[in-house]
Amino acid sequence: MTAEDSAGSRQEEAPPSTPGGPARPAWTFLTNHGHVLLSVAQDPGIRVADIAGRVGITPRAALQILKDLEDGGYLHRTRVGRRTRYTIEPHQHFRHPATASQEVDGLIRLFSGTAPGTTSEPQVDR
Repeated sequence: MTAEDSAGSRQEEAPPSTPGGPARPAWTFLTNHGHVLLSVAQDPGIRVADIAGRVGITPRAALQILKDLEDGGYLHRTRVGRRTRYTIEPHQHFRHPATASQEVDGLIRLFSGTAPGTTSEPQVDR
């Protein structure tokens, strides 16, 4: 095995997340928890099945992650008729000790342009 072969094997992709679907990389920078949080930030009325499809996990796994995020204080669920609406709790800190001084608002802002609890309207000095 050459160095090139070795380097190539590290970049192999994992099998497709769904049969016939695109192959997923063997690893990513964000966890499934991060992707679920970003999905909710982008669409607070998103369905669990849509979260699962977007993240590439099962609906059952998406429900468990939503429960983890709710138990951790990162979001709240509210029933509106037959649907669930999610509200992200602003100013929550990352859980890993290396990033615990940072708020997840920065991550959400990076991917969506706004942070939870903020408006996109310009601030006016009065």
